[in-house]
Amino acid sequence: MLAALAWDTEKAAPTPIAGRCTVAGSDLTLTTAQAANAATIAAVARARGLPSRATVIALATAQQESRLRNLDHGDRDSLGLFQQRPSQGWGSGVQVQDPVYAAGKFFDGLVRIPGWESGRLTEVAQSVQRSGFPEAYQQWEPMATQLAATLLSDSPAQLSCTYSPAHASGPVDDRAAAVADVVRREAGPPTVLPDGVLSVASAGWPEASWAVAHAERLQLVEVALAGWRWTPEAGWAADTGVEGAALTLRLAG
Repeated sequence: MLAALAWDTEKAAPTPIAGRCTVAGSDLTLTTAQAANAATIAAVARARGLPSRATVIALATAQQESRLRNLDHGDRDSLGLFQQRPSQGWGSGVQVQDPVYAAGKFFDGLVRIPGWESGRLTEVAQSVQRSGFPEAYQQWEPMATQLAATLLSDSPAQLSCTYSPAHASGPVDDRAAAVADVVRREAGPPTVLPDGVLSVASAGWPEASWAVAHAERLQLVEVALAGWRWTPEAGWAADTGVEGAALTLRLAG
């Protein structure tokens, strides 16, 4: 009897939350790493002022080349999201495994293709990539179109992710300063506030989706914007306590 009582009062360890991201109104599911890479591609296109078609083409290309994974291997010396080859002038091995750099190099090539905005996706992608499987990109156009629309949307709560935050190590303000460098590069200039909080005054819903996609990588435990709040346990929920127009990010304490 005593043993039974002791067992009943023992607190079970929390069940880890799978790291997955979903698109509102869709059955499209990605890992948090895939979502983060996709969000970076969209952010680079957005920063360059490119139309949504550029993001669609880039996402379809990266899906075919790497399944939206930042690979450290590939055919011959191919590396990264787009399987770019250092020996073919794409950049160093370190550079092509930097998603921001890799996406930028892809867009550099894309905008030089005549008629890329209206051309058939697989033909345009092939003109940039020079793949041995030129028709393979076309199969991913529907997925890429849906994902691009989500990542570029100005509507609330279009992308949601879940994950289990890791045990935080190191002072939270030091970690916030490191996260600020990433945010500045991809989502806009942040203001670093006490207790692991960052505020991005110029951001909107595309940047909020970017933040949620990168939440596991950056160990964010809260993203808030315009009356909505996201947490890794519950996803997005309307919250009248969220005030102001700035995007707010909170790190694990």
